[in-house]
Amino acid sequence: MCEKIYDKLCNILLKNEKYVAIDGVNEIKVVNKTLIANLARNYDSELLSILQKDEDFRKHFFSMLDNKTQIFKLETFLLFIDSYTHLPDSFTAYKKQIGLATDKNNYLAKNRGVVLNWAYKDCILEGGQSKDDQKRNEIFFNEILSPDQINRLLDAKVFTNWKRHDKDGEHELTTLKDNDNLIIKGNNLVVLHSLKKRYAGMVKLIYIDPPYNTGGDSFKYNDNFNHTTWLTFMKNRLEVAIDLLRDDGVIFVQCDDNEQAYLKVMMDEIFGRENFVGTLIHQRAKGGGNAKFIVKGHDYVMIYAKELNDMQKFIREKVLQKGVVEINGKEYIRDDDVVRKVFGKYDRSLGDRRCFYDELSTYKTDKQISDINEKINNKEFVLEDFGNGKQVIVKYTLVEEAYSKLYSIINAMSENATNHLLSIGIDFSNPKPEELMQFIINSCTKKHDILLDFHLGSGTTAAVAHKMNRQYIGIEQMEYIENVSVERLKKVIEGEQGGISKSANWNGGGDFVYCELFNDAEDFRKEVKKSNNDELNNLFEKAKQSSFLSYRVNREHFAGFDDLTEKEKRKLLLELVDANTLYINYTDLYNKDYNISELDKKFNKIFYRDK
Repeated sequence: MCEKIYDKLCNILLKNEKYVAIDGVNEIKVVNKTLIANLARNYDSELLSILQKDEDFRKHFFSMLDNKTQIFKLETFLLFIDSYTHLPDSFTAYKKQIGLATDKNNYLAKNRGVVLNWAYKDCILEGGQSKDDQKRNEIFFNEILSPDQINRLLDAKVFTNWKRHDKDGEHELTTLKDNDNLIIKGNNLVVLHSLKKRYAGMVKLIYIDPPYNTGGDSFKYNDNFNHTTWLTFMKNRLEVAIDLLRDDGVIFVQCDDNEQAYLKVMMDEIFGRENFVGTLIHQRAKGGGNAKFIVKGHDYVMIYAKELNDMQKFIREKVLQKGVVEINGKEYIRDDDVVRKVFGKYDRSLGDRRCFYDELSTYKTDKQISDINEKINNKEFVLEDFGNGKQVIVKYTLVEEAYSKLYSIINAMSENATNHLLSIGIDFSNPKPEELMQFIINSCTKKHDILLDFHLGSGTTAAVAHKMNRQYIGIEQMEYIENVSVERLKKVIEGEQGGISKSANWNGGGDFVYCELFNDAEDFRKEVKKSNNDELNNLFEKAKQSSFLSYRVNREHFAGFDDLTEKEKRKLLLELVDANTLYINYTDLYNKDYNISELDKKFNKIFYRDK
C-alpha cells in the first residue's frame, strides 16, 4: 500500500524536470527528495496542487476544516518522503514496536546516541564579522526576535553587483547559466539559506576550513560565551549545509585540537554517527620548535557522508571502478589511477602495467623466488602471463585497506602554499596546499560535479576546482574577498602555473560569476564615515526611515541631533545601524524603498528560477 503510493508520487514528480535529480552512481533520474521536502516546508503552491489532485494523496496528507478548507499535514508528508515504509498517520508506524519516539521518529528505547549540550545551543547566530580585527559582542537572535522574525532572517535574500570574470577581464553580467561557477560575498549563514532554493540536494562535495577558535584567529566574538558561540556558529551552518548535499554527497570539515573533539560529537548528531567516514590528518608543521609539551603541527579534516551507503557506492564506482576482484570470499583492489597515487609510483618501464605489477624475472635469489611463490599461493600476489615469455606478478590489496589508506594521513605536500600565493601576488596567511584539495576532490567527485566552500578564505577550493573542471560555489564574508579570493581566481583564469597546474595540465581559461548580498546598511555605514556635517544631517533623515534601524535605538536620541558635534553625529549614526543586519528578502524584490535595479531584479529572478 505505502510503496504503491510512494511509486505513484515519484512517477508524477519525475514528469517535471524541476523535481528531478541524477543518481550519481547509476546515472538515472530520481526524485530530488531534499528539494521536495524544502518545497513542502514552504507550502509551494505547485507541489500542493499536485498532491490535492490525487485521492490517495488527499486522504493521507490533508485534513478537512469545516468541510471546505484542506489543511496540509506537513510533518506527515515529510516523514513519508523521508521513509516510505509506513504512513506516519496510520497504525503501520507502530507495527513493530509501540513506544515514545524522538523528533526523528526513532524510538527512545533504541536511542544509543551521545548528545553534546551547551548554552544557547538552539539559538540562531548570524556571525556577521567582516574584518579579521573586528571584535563583535555577538547577538543570539532567539533572545531578541520572535520565531517569525528568525524565519525572515533565514528567508531567501536579494543579491546585487553581478559580474562575470573571464580571460578578457570583468564584465557586466548578461546571462546566468545553470553551470556557472559562483563567488558570493556576504554572511555565509544567510547565503547558505538563500542557496537552498536553487541548489538543494545538488552539491556533491562541501569542504570548509572555518576559524578554529584559537583566540588568535578570525573568530573574535562574544567574550563571555566564546566556546558556546563557536559551537552555535558551526551548528547553524552545518544544519543547512546537509540540505544542500546530494544523497551521495560528502562534507569535509577542517579544524585543529581546540574544538575537534566537540565538533566531532556535534557532527555525529547532525549527520548521524553512522555516516562518519573517517578523519584525514594534515601535517602543516614539522620539528619541535618552542612547543611546551608536544608539537601541535597538524589539522584534522573530518569526513561525513550524507548517506554513507550512497557515498560508498559512488566511491566504488569512481575510485575503485572495475578493479575489484573476489579471492577466497574477500574483495581485493588491483589497480586504479587514484588509488595508485596513494599506494605507490607509476613504473613506466612496465609499459601499460601499473604500480602493482612486477616482472617475475626481477626476482633472482632462491629466497626471493620462494617468498614470491608463497605469496602467490596465499593469493596475495597473482601470476599473470603477458605473452612473449613474460610472466608478471600482480599485487592485490584488500578493499578495506584501500578505503583506510584513501582516508589516512597526508604528511608532506609538494609545494609551500604560502610561497605559491606570494609568487602570484596574493598575500594570505596559512593558505591550504592545492595538493590537499586535489586529493580530496579526486577522491569523491567527477568532472562537472558541484563543490561548495562557504569559508572560502584565499580561494584554494575554488582555484583547484576550476583547474580540475568542477563546478564550484565559494562564499566569503570577509572584506578581503575581492583582493584575495577573486584576484586569485583571475590569476587561475590567466593560466598561473603554481600549485597543481602542471599535474592538472592547466593552461588557463574558464570563468566565474561574482555577486554580493544586497546590504543597504553597509552602504549607509560607508557614507557615514566619509560624509561632512551637512551630509550627516541628510543621512540621519534616511536612517529614521530605513530597514536597518537597530532595535536597541532609543527614540529619544532622535531629538537634538542638529546640536551634536560632527564627531558625535557620526558616532550616533553608526550606532543606529543594527550590527546584525537583516539584509533584504527576495520577497521584497519589488519594494520601491530599496531601489533595486532592473538588472538585479532580472538576475535574482533567474537565480531563484522564478518565472
